Amino acid sequence: MDARCPQTRAEALGSLFERYPEAAACEDEVRAACDLLASAFRAGGKLLACGNGGSAADSEHVVGELMKSFRLKRPVDPAFLDAYRAANGEEAPAWLEGALPAISLVSQTALSTAFGNDEAAVGVFAQQVYGYGRPGDVLLAISTSGNSANVVEAAKVARARGMRVVSLTGSAESDLSALSDVCVRVPRDEVFRVQELHLPVYHCLCAAVEAELFGGAE
Repeated sequence: MDARCPQTRAEALGSLFERYPEAAACEDEVRAACDLLASAFRAGGKLLACGNGGSAADSEHVVGELMKSFRLKRPVDPAFLDAYRAANGEEAPAWLEGALPAISLVSQTALSTAFGNDEAAVGVFAQQVYGYGRPGDVLLAISTSGNSANVVEAAKVARARGMRVVSLTGSAESDLSALSDVCVRVPRDEVFRVQELHLPVYHCLCAAVEAELFGGAE
């Protein structure tokens, strides 16, 4: 790993606001989202992520950073290493890494197209949240407008499931900001510019949570 990369949560958060000063407008929300995500993973919960278009790609991107080492080396749980040895009579492969469980809802093409065709396209993410979601899990809802109908429906189901909702939107108040436990409203309005700032924000969240759970906590 790059020795220059942030090794602690505080360094990861500080790096975002140093490199993108305009993100300081939503600093409190970024920190709150980090707290919520870290608490959920520590308690054994998982993340479900969804969005449309570029935000769908962002959902996949977030899951890729959480399910394997991002910026820090992630050791495997020693208890699992013992269980692997007992089950298989050999040591676990060295390439296994610690993971923060996350599922991108946008990648399940057969399910989403079947549900959209048979029932209602607006409900494709909500159906997945209903099936996968459990109390203590987190929904990451990404929408530049904050009003994407299928993402909003997913947030409604998440709340009814006892999940927490973190959303990434543009600057305006929206349906998602009203439904979310934490809404990070980046201070931009044009779609592609909102997406440009979403990326460093969610990279920061991934790095900060990784640092808290696999590195330093301060």
